[in-house]
Amino acid sequence: MGDEDLIELKFRLADGTDIGPSKYSQFMTVASLKEKIIAQWPKDKENAPKMINEVKLINGGKILENNKTLSEARSLITIGELPGIVTTMHVVLRPPLFEKKKEKLQNDPPRKSHCVCCIL
Repeated sequence: MGDEDLIELKFRLADGTDIGPSKYSQFMTVASLKEKIIAQWPKDKENAPKMINEVKLINGGKILENNKTLSEARSLITIGELPGIVTTMHVVLRPPLFEKKKEKLQNDPPRKSHCVCCIL
């Protein structure tokens, strides 16, 4: 893998801190990239993601799909087009769905059943 196959990326978290910059192969999938981000996640952050589905990568206003490679994403957006330029991607976390449902169930008061029978 030559130096021309590498793309230099850094990842901006919601609080403004960065992960990287580091060089990644343009043939790496977005899912693999997300796994690396999770592994490099700062230990002092509270809401660290555990699965790649909790992470969204945004570049150029586009959400990158897990099954695409960086070179495929490059055709849609400008990733590392100029040598020596670091591309910044935004990292957005979405909480796992089951946590939302569990939290919603705890916050909702129990429903009372009412009879709406009509006797004629």
